[in-house]
Amino acid sequence: MAARVAAVRAVAWLLLGAATGLTRGPPAALSAARSDAGTRAMCSEIILRQEVLKDGFHRDLLIKVKFGESIEDLQTCRLLIKQDIPAGLFVDPYELASLRERNITEAVMVSENFDLEAPNYLSKESEVLIYARQDSQCVDCFQAFLPVHYRYHRPHSHDGETSIVVNHPDLLMFCDQAGSRGMIRFRFDSFDKTIEFPILKCWAHSKVEAPCALENEDICQWNKMKYKSVYKNVTLQVPVGLTIHTSLVCSVTLFVTILCSTLILVAIFKYGHFSL
Repeated sequence: MAARVAAVRAVAWLLLGAATGLTRGPPAALSAARSDAGTRAMCSEIILRQEVLKDGFHRDLLIKVKFGESIEDLQTCRLLIKQDIPAGLFVDPYELASLRERNITEAVMVSENFDLEAPNYLSKESEVLIYARQDSQCVDCFQAFLPVHYRYHRPHSHDGETSIVVNHPDLLMFCDQAGSRGMIRFRFDSFDKTIEFPILKCWAHSKVEAPCALENEDICQWNKMKYKSVYKNVTLQVPVGLTIHTSLVCSVTLFVTILCSTLILVAIFKYGHFSL
C-alpha cells in the first residue's frame, strides 16, 4: 500500500513538473536560459534596406524590411516605421493624403505647425509614421514608400553642394495575439502560461505607444525591434548657390524683370482696347 502511495505521488510530481516547468528550481532556470539562448540562435536577423529613388529635388524614400527565413504567423503582424525627416527635407501632408486616397501608401505626419515653404535654416526636424505593407513578391518582407522633397538652403561661399543625412528609422511591430497560432494558451489546474511570438522574443527590446492603424485613433503597445541595416545612414547631396554669384544673379534677375514688364506694357498699349 505504501509503495502504491509513493508511486502515485511520484507520478503527480512528474505531471506537475512537466506543466509548470519547475520554474522555481535552479535547474529549471538554467534550462529556461538555455531555451532562450537556443530560441535567439534560431532567429534570423531582421534586415532593413533604406534607399532613395529618382533624381532632382523630389525623391522617393523606399524602406524594405526582410525577416530572413520563413516566420510562422507573420500574417498576423503589422509593421510601423517611425521615420525622422531632417530639416533639409520635407514631406507634403497634402500629397500624403492624396496617396492614401489612391491606396499607394499609408503614411501620416506626426509633427504639427509644419511650414512647407520655409527654407532649411528656418525649419525643424519632423516625424512621419509609415504603416508598411507586406511585399507581394516576398512572404517575409515588408516595404514602405515615402515621397520627400528638398528645401532651399543658404548659398555657400565655396562648395556648390550640401549634405543631408537621413537617419535609420525606428522599427515597430505589433502582432495580433488573439487570432494567431503563435500565441498558445493552455491551463493546468490553476496554472496559466502564454507562449509569445518567437520573433518578438528574439528582437523586441522595448514598448512604444503608437496608433494601432491609420484609420482610427486607438493606441497600441508596439514592440520596438532590433535590426541590421544594409547601408549606413542615407546621405543626399543638394546643390546650392554660391555667394560669389550674388551680384550677377541679382543684376540678371532685375534686368529680365524690367525687360518683361516693359514688353507687357508695350503690348497692352499697342493691342489693348480701352474705353473711358
